[in-house]
Amino acid sequence: MPRTPDPATGRVVIDAAEMSRTLTRMAHQVLEANHGARDLVVLGIPTRGVPLARRLAGLMADVEGHPVPVGQLDVTMYRDDLRTQPTRPVGRTVLPAEIDGAVVVLVDDVLYSGRTVVAALDALSDLGRPAAVRLAVLVDRGHRQVPVRADHVGKNLPTASHERVQVRLEEIDGVDDVTISRVLEGSRAEDSQAEGSR
Repeated sequence: MPRTPDPATGRVVIDAAEMSRTLTRMAHQVLEANHGARDLVVLGIPTRGVPLARRLAGLMADVEGHPVPVGQLDVTMYRDDLRTQPTRPVGRTVLPAEIDGAVVVLVDDVLYSGRTVVAALDALSDLGRPAAVRLAVLVDRGHRQVPVRADHVGKNLPTASHERVQVRLEEIDGVDDVTISRVLEGSRAEDSQAEGSR
């Protein structure tokens, strides 16, 4: 059952143990859908999608007995909100393998409006032509603004627009959990990276 910590941090809906189980399940789902790890390339969307991608690739490698290529895909210059947030820092894209003809699994922490995924697909199309692109997200919180659906979801978390979903990961935040909290009046419901259009 979800536990309730300090109200300032919100209500925990996924703790460290559940996150571990969830990622293990997702890794097996990806392998099952692909009939193994052949031709798989896993790309995390910064920021927290990157460590999640590495964890998923590591779990799949444990099952398959060989490494699964994992990298990251920066989508900054493909976002549709650059005019309103022009100072957004540009990250870097790291492709661990050729993506032409590969099955690319995009990994992100929270799926919200879907606009970040659209940006990721645009960025990917400039880099090559995968055989297929699949989307894996730890949390799907709803409120889609574009017709995007994840292939692999850790947890469907129905939320109100005035709520905030925050994913914290050991690699970045020193702890693994997902919390949900109310956004103060005048603020915007955003994910863990303060990007409200994800």
